[in-house]
Amino acid sequence: MDLQVINSRDPASASTAMVSDAVFARDFNESLVHQVVVACLARSRAGTRAQKTRSEVSGGGSKPWRQKGTGRARAGTIRSPLWRGGGVTFAAKPQDYGQKLNKKMYRAAMRAILSELLRQQRLLIVDELTVSAPKTKEIAACLKRLNVDESVLLVILEPDLNLYLAARNLPGVGVSEAATLNPVDLVRYDKVIMTTAALQWVGEWLQ
Repeated sequence: MDLQVINSRDPASASTAMVSDAVFARDFNESLVHQVVVACLARSRAGTRAQKTRSEVSGGGSKPWRQKGTGRARAGTIRSPLWRGGGVTFAAKPQDYGQKLNKKMYRAAMRAILSELLRQQRLLIVDELTVSAPKTKEIAACLKRLNVDESVLLVILEPDLNLYLAARNLPGVGVSEAATLNPVDLVRYDKVIMTTAALQWVGEWLQ
């Protein structure tokens, strides 16, 4: 399959890039994509909540009053969950929300998403994405030349600090490296702009 490669400096001139049909011409498996996206979102949860049980709250080592004869209810510790300053009955603890996700499922979902983006004309391939300085107006001008006014994810091969700094002030614009590309980012943005170098890396990775 040949994909059109747009010149980021002059969109009127374009070339082509060869990609594998096994990666960019797959059927869209909605249930698989949903499962993988949910698993990725679940894995990103911190799960660091923590509360103390009655045994973890400091104090309460001695019985507050004798068992019988006072007329009051029996009490063994002042750190009971029924008492002010006591522990929590069902205390929340650090939890791992991660779900098992096979490598084959993950890659199959990535291929399905990329193929669907291509069918919907939401995947654009450009020769390069570079800025001479960390200036927001440069990347804004580039997006304007490409006629992109929706939320967009810029996918590059190597880390580019200038590009990160230039794009971070633009609402709805994200930057990702090909090695860290994930299904959540691909479905979050309206369009995806990928450089030819990143396209080649992704194609080899998902082959």
